[in-house]
Amino acid sequence: MKDRLNREIIAMRVAKELQDGDVVNLGIGIPSLCSQFVPEGKTVIYHSESGVLNYGPMAEDGLEDQDLINASGQFLAPVDGMSFFSSSDAFAMIRGGHIDVTVLGALQVSKFGDLANWMIPSRGIGNVGGGMDLAVGAKKVIVAMEHNDKNGASKIVNECTFPLTSKSCVSLIVTDIAVIEVVREGLKLLECAPGWTKEEIQSETSVELIFAEGIQEFSL
Repeated sequence: MKDRLNREIIAMRVAKELQDGDVVNLGIGIPSLCSQFVPEGKTVIYHSESGVLNYGPMAEDGLEDQDLINASGQFLAPVDGMSFFSSSDAFAMIRGGHIDVTVLGALQVSKFGDLANWMIPSRGIGNVGGGMDLAVGAKKVIVAMEHNDKNGASKIVNECTFPLTSKSCVSLIVTDIAVIEVVREGLKLLECAPGWTKEEIQSETSVELIFAEGIQEFSL
């Protein structure tokens, strides 16, 4: 079995997409790790639907504050300019179009950029959280996830079979083996994980990929 990139490397690659001055909302799981990897000198303003703006990276051991947590329940370090407000105000920011980028996990992403990330039907339970608002309200949606589920099935599919979070909302998919852009024609493979070929990535993907000219190895 070929080596795949770990969660931290996926988050590091996603962090490269965040631009100076962006207001960014990070979802549960791999997305929450992105705040650890923004280069020094680049300012990213993190937003949480729980009512926090401009939070910092995760807190160091021994400096945790139980009132400062991210979407994954991890403790955050306080930073200058950090502000707090009601959850209704936080959602107003999302619905008002003030979030530049949201990074979300996914259960499935379709070739059209449809997103399913809140319920696994076989388990009968789900958690919407702010996902539906973010998928619709953010200016750009990046998905950070493993390429395949625990049974080896592709999470990138022709059509989502899980309940949708939103349609045609995803712009970029970063997985443990590939970086894929959602374009009008379908899904375009831009980058391969080290040691992977485009043909091998295609074999792990249910959708027929478009191969970009000059496909590169993952860049961080």
